[in-house]
Amino acid sequence: MNLFIDNKGGGPIYDQIYKQIKNLIINGELQEDDALPSIRNLAKDLRISVITTKRAYEELEREGFIYTVAGKGCFVARKNTELLQEENLKKIEEYFQEIIKLAASCNLKEQELIEMLHILYEEE
Repeated sequence: MNLFIDNKGGGPIYDQIYKQIKNLIINGELQEDDALPSIRNLAKDLRISVITTKRAYEELEREGFIYTVAGKGCFVARKNTELLQEENLKKIEEYFQEIIKLAASCNLKEQELIEMLHILYEEE
Protein backbone atom coordinates (compact mmCIF):
# COMPACT_ATOMS: atom_id res chain seq x y z
CA MET A 1 0.00 0.00 0.00
CA ASN A 2 1.61 3.23 -1.18
CA LEU A 3 0.40 6.38 0.50
CA PHE A 4 1.72 9.84 -0.24
CA ILE A 5 1.73 12.86 2.02
CA ASP A 6 1.57 16.30 0.41
CA ASN A 7 3.12 18.77 2.82
CA LYS A 8 2.35 21.73 0.56
CA GLY A 9 -1.34 22.46 0.87
CA GLY A 10 -2.59 18.90 0.63
CA GLY A 11 -4.84 19.28 3.67
CA PRO A 12 -4.39 17.76 7.11
CA ILE A 13 -2.13 14.71 7.07
CA TYR A 14 -4.66 12.46 8.83
CA ASP A 15 -7.24 13.43 6.20
CA GLN A 16 -4.84 12.62 3.36
CA ILE A 17 -4.25 9.16 4.83
CA TYR A 18 -7.98 8.66 5.45
CA LYS A 19 -8.93 9.64 1.89
CA GLN A 20 -6.24 7.52 0.25
CA ILE A 21 -7.11 4.37 2.21
CA LYS A 22 -10.83 4.94 1.68
CA ASN A 23 -10.25 5.25 -2.07
CA LEU A 24 -8.19 2.04 -2.08
CA ILE A 25 -11.11 0.27 -0.39
CA ILE A 26 -13.78 1.77 -2.65
CA ASN A 27 -11.75 0.97 -5.78
CA GLY A 28 -11.28 -2.62 -4.65
CA GLU A 29 -7.50 -2.43 -4.32
CA LEU A 30 -7.96 -3.35 -0.66
CA GLN A 31 -10.32 -6.28 -0.21
CA GLU A 32 -12.51 -7.37 2.69
CA ASP A 33 -10.44 -8.63 5.64
CA ASP A 34 -7.13 -7.37 4.19
CA ALA A 35 -4.85 -6.28 7.01
CA LEU A 36 -3.77 -2.67 7.13
CA PRO A 37 -0.31 -1.71 8.31
CA SER A 38 -0.14 -1.23 12.05
CA ILE A 39 -0.59 2.33 13.23
CA ARG A 40 3.03 2.42 14.37
CA ASN A 41 4.44 0.94 11.17
CA LEU A 42 2.45 3.29 8.95
CA ALA A 43 3.51 6.28 11.04
CA LYS A 44 7.15 5.15 10.80
CA ASP A 45 6.94 4.57 7.02
CA LEU A 46 5.35 7.99 6.45
CA ARG A 47 7.57 9.69 9.05
CA ILE A 48 4.59 11.13 10.88
CA SER A 49 3.13 10.99 14.36
CA VAL A 50 1.42 7.84 15.60
CA ILE A 51 -1.41 10.09 16.78
CA THR A 52 -1.97 11.31 13.21
CA THR A 53 -2.16 7.77 11.86
CA LYS A 54 -4.44 6.72 14.70
CA ARG A 55 -6.80 9.58 13.91
CA ALA A 56 -7.04 8.50 10.25
CA TYR A 57 -7.77 4.89 11.26
CA GLU A 58 -10.37 6.02 13.80
CA GLU A 59 -12.15 8.02 11.10
CA LEU A 60 -12.11 5.04 8.74
CA GLU A 61 -13.50 2.81 11.46
CA ARG A 62 -16.16 5.34 12.46
CA GLU A 63 -17.39 5.39 8.86
CA GLY A 64 -17.39 1.59 8.61
CA PHE A 65 -14.50 1.13 6.18
CA ILE A 66 -12.27 -0.76 8.61
CA TYR A 67 -12.56 -2.68 11.87
CA THR A 68 -10.09 -3.35 14.65
CA VAL A 69 -9.33 -6.65 16.35
CA ALA A 70 -7.64 -6.14 19.70
CA GLY A 71 -4.08 -7.41 19.61
CA LYS A 72 -4.31 -8.23 15.89
CA GLY A 73 -4.68 -4.89 14.11
CA CYS A 74 -6.96 -3.14 11.66
CA PHE A 75 -8.67 -4.82 8.71
CA VAL A 76 -10.83 -3.81 5.77
CA ALA A 77 -14.50 -4.17 6.66
CA ARG A 78 -17.08 -5.94 4.53
CA LYS A 79 -18.18 -3.58 1.80
CA ASN A 80 -21.44 -1.94 2.65
CA THR A 81 -22.89 -1.45 -0.83
CA GLU A 82 -25.22 1.27 0.39
CA LEU A 83 -22.30 3.15 1.94
CA LEU A 84 -20.20 2.75 -1.20
CA GLN A 85 -23.06 3.92 -3.38
CA GLU A 86 -23.49 7.01 -1.20
CA GLU A 87 -19.76 7.75 -1.45
CA ASN A 88 -19.89 7.44 -5.22
CA LEU A 89 -22.97 9.67 -5.41
CA LYS A 90 -21.13 12.32 -3.42
CA LYS A 91 -18.22 12.12 -5.86
CA ILE A 92 -20.55 12.43 -8.84
CA GLU A 93 -22.19 15.51 -7.30
CA GLU A 94 -18.77 17.09 -6.75
CA TYR A 95 -17.81 16.41 -10.37
CA PHE A 96 -21.10 17.87 -11.58
CA GLN A 97 -20.50 21.03 -9.56
CA GLU A 98 -17.10 21.42 -11.20
CA ILE A 99 -18.60 20.72 -14.64
CA ILE A 100 -21.28 23.36 -14.07
CA LYS A 101 -18.65 25.95 -13.10
CA LEU A 102 -16.54 25.10 -16.13
CA ALA A 103 -19.58 25.14 -18.42
CA ALA A 104 -20.59 28.57 -17.11
CA SER A 105 -17.13 29.90 -17.91
CA CYS A 106 -17.62 28.65 -21.50
CA ASN A 107 -21.20 29.93 -21.72
CA LEU A 108 -22.54 26.41 -22.23
CA LYS A 109 -26.21 25.94 -21.49
CA GLU A 110 -27.74 23.09 -19.49
CA GLN A 111 -29.17 21.48 -22.62
CA GLU A 112 -25.73 21.46 -24.26
CA LEU A 113 -24.29 19.69 -21.23
CA ILE A 114 -27.08 17.14 -21.37
CA GLU A 115 -26.38 16.54 -25.05
CA MET A 116 -22.69 16.02 -24.29
CA LEU A 117 -23.60 13.50 -21.61
CA HIS A 118 -25.85 11.59 -24.03
CA ILE A 119 -23.06 11.47 -26.62
CA LEU A 120 -20.56 10.18 -24.06
CA TYR A 121 -23.01 7.50 -22.90
CA GLU A 122 -23.51 6.37 -26.49
CA GLU A 123 -19.74 6.03 -26.92
CA GLU A 124 -19.53 3.70 -23.91
